[in-house]
Amino acid sequence: MVFKRRDKPPVLVRLREWVYPRRGYRRGIEYLGHRVRRLPDTPHRIALGFACGAFISFTPLFGLHLVCGVGLAWLLRCNVMASLIGTLVGNPLTFPFIAGLSLTLGRRILGHGVSGRDFGRIAEAFSQAASGLWESSLSLFGFGHPQWQKLSLFVYDMAWPYMVGGLLPGIVTGIASYYMVRPIVTAYQARRRTRMLRRAKTRLDAAPTHAGEAE
Repeated sequence: MVFKRRDKPPVLVRLREWVYPRRGYRRGIEYLGHRVRRLPDTPHRIALGFACGAFISFTPLFGLHLVCGVGLAWLLRCNVMASLIGTLVGNPLTFPFIAGLSLTLGRRILGHGVSGRDFGRIAEAFSQAASGLWESSLSLFGFGHPQWQKLSLFVYDMAWPYMVGGLLPGIVTGIASYYMVRPIVTAYQARRRTRMLRRAKTRLDAAPTHAGEAE
């Protein structure tokens, strides 16, 4: 291909770039802000759509955040594209904080308690879930027996506390996102309308002059 890089970077370098881009996150954030402002919709629908995506970022539905963001935006009749952009609130930089807060809060709410043994229990839950998925997948081809019950520890110690604990911070983040995005979009659209009216007026003022020169 013409645009394919000849010097393909090593896997570790590409992984580092994915987690922390060479030019930092500022440029990406500025670009996303620019895209949100330019969406063709009302400030309310754009801000609400972004809030939906931000809220979904606090759920443990990894791999389904985009789908769930679109679904929630469709239910609330707001901007779907803004919800897709809003899901980027959850990214490699913020996920450790989101997961830590959601799990800690969820385990306290459910009465699981929070102690130094939590990391070991969560690691064991991931291990059991991976083992159960692998053995159950092999059983589909006639190897062994399904072990779906091994997923119960993952659901009990990880997924359910994460879901419960992520509701409150997700709602708070969604509300804060709405009231942050809406005035930004409103101001941008007002400035854009003003520029368009000024350009239209300039063209109208210039039209008689050209007509006189033609005569």
